[in-house]
This record gives sequence, structure tokens and C-alpha cells, in this order.
Amino acid sequence: MRKEIGIQTLDCSNMTSGTVFDIKEFTIHDGPGIRTTVFLKGCPLSCMWCHNPEGQSCQPQVIRGLAGERIAGKEYTAIGLAALLNPQIDILRANEGGLTFSGGEPLLQADFVAEVIDLLDDVHVLLDTSGYGDEQDFRSLVDRSDLVFFDLKLIDSTMHHHYTGCDNTQILRNLILLNKIGKPFVVRVPLVPGVTDTDQNLEAIVQTLRGLSGLLRVDLLPYNKAAGSKYRYAGMEFKPEYDESQELNLNTSLFEHAGIKVSIA
Repeated sequence: MRKEIGIQTLDCSNMTSGTVFDIKEFTIHDGPGIRTTVFLKGCPLSCMWCHNPEGQSCQPQVIRGLAGERIAGKEYTAIGLAALLNPQIDILRANEGGLTFSGGEPLLQADFVAEVIDLLDDVHVLLDTSGYGDEQDFRSLVDRSDLVFFDLKLIDSTMHHHYTGCDNTQILRNLILLNKIGKPFVVRVPLVPGVTDTDQNLEAIVQTLRGLSGLLRVDLLPYNKAAGSKYRYAGMEFKPEYDESQELNLNTSLFEHAGIKVSIA
């Protein structure tokens, strides 16, 4: 299915099959409890700090690491992926967990993800998204989820386009839609030194989130300096236009003063 949003066009999977670049079991940072996280391949954003570069392309690709070569990207039918996940659900429920759909960007394969969720046994479902996607696709996956992790990077549209390659208009629209739907959500902010961690950007995020009743909290995610090495293994070039060694600004007071619960994840 071809998804066209703004200036970005990617050709991804059809309704009954999709491409996954990783499935991680027993994760504890991708939502409440013990979880299994499915990483969908393909993302319309090209964030300079992306820590999953192998998730950007929709197509399978060779990853050459110290342990040899592997293929990042495997195609599943919706029935096949659900059959793989359903036997884990009893264990996940017993540990107050569930299934998380992350990426890449799940919205690029929304029909596939929706079909997988519909085939799952009763389980807590979390959607981890950048919010960059068609409104219909966004609503479809939000309606099928129990909790949403929604990434906010930069509020200034010019800076957002420069550092991610995409406009943020649809992201902000989907954030408002998410709140109107009434689904509980957590906003996650990746802290990039001198880019997303500035008081100016954090204050803009605070103003954007004021009055959103579905917001549970904001998670500030410290910058991962190890991410750059993954680009070489994926045959990609890592070109950050910021100083990785710069000390992060971990200013939680802007959120606290606005009455917004915040944590450093």
C-alpha cells in the first residue's frame, strides 16, 4: 500500500502482510509490565539521531556486524504474526504486560497492524508512534490500542523539518485527535543535545500539552551516544549536525510548574 503524507512517499506492505525488522520478548521499557515489542519496518521520518536506522527503509536490508551478516526485515502475513504472538499472551498477562507495536513507524503499515491486533487474544496493546501518518490510519490503530506512546521532538516547524526531514503539522493534528478520542497517552521526548533539549523547545512542548486531559505523563529520553555505530553496520552514514558531547539539559521544572507529570526515562 502506498502512503502519501506531505512530501513523504513510501511504498510499504499490503493489507494482509507486513515487514518486521525485530521482535523483542521480555522488554520492560516499552510499556507497563513485561512485554513483547514488534518493530515494524519503514518510517517517513529520517531523524538525525535515529537509534533504529535499520527501521527507516521499508525494504529488508543486510546488516553487517561483528557477529556476521543478518537480514533486517522479514515479511509476515497478519495470520502468521498473530500465530507467533498469541502463545505468549498468557505469560504477558500474568506479568501485567502486553504487546507493543513500534518501529520504524507502525502507521505506515496500519492496515497490517490493525489486522494483526484483530487476530490477537485478549491482551494489552500499546501503540508507539511518531504521530506522522494519515488521520484514518492513526484513528484505526489508536482505537485498537489501550495506551499510546506519542513522540514529540520539535515544535518549531522549520527545525522539525530540518532535523527529521518532515513537517510536523500532521503530527500535531494527530496529537489533538488522540486527546479527543480519549485514549490515555504518554508523550515521549528524545533529548538531543542543543536540538530538542533546549528550554525554548521544552517550553513549546509544555504549551502544546497544556489542557490535554488524556496525557498521563511526559517521559524525557536521554540521548543515546551508542546509536551512531549502528549506521555503519546498516551501510548508512551517520551525520549529526549537533555536538554529541554537549551536556544534556534535563530541565523538568518547566513541566512541573505547568502541573504536568514528568520523568527521565
